[in-house]
Amino acid sequence: MNHRWRLKQQIDNQVKRIKKADRERPTLFAQTVYIGTLGLVMVLPIIGGAYLGHWLDSMMPGYSMRWTLSLLFAGVVVGVFNVYFLIQNK
Repeated sequence: MNHRWRLKQQIDNQVKRIKKADRERPTLFAQTVYIGTLGLVMVLPIIGGAYLGHWLDSMMPGYSMRWTLSLLFAGVVVGVFNVYFLIQNK
């Protein structure tokens, strides 16, 4: 009799876990928003670095791409770290 009761408790616990997992499963919309957020936190620092570098290069006489390339690379590094930390906090 005790084994039946223990088995029933295990089954009930498993059913509760399955129902909880179904309720907490992210929707397609939530997943789409999350992927979009990942894209933005990756792309915005890259674009910002490129624009800022281009602006700084335009202040110098002659043709120069030093700031553009440097800040573009810095934007890539910042974007990668942003994505990494966003995924870690999920």
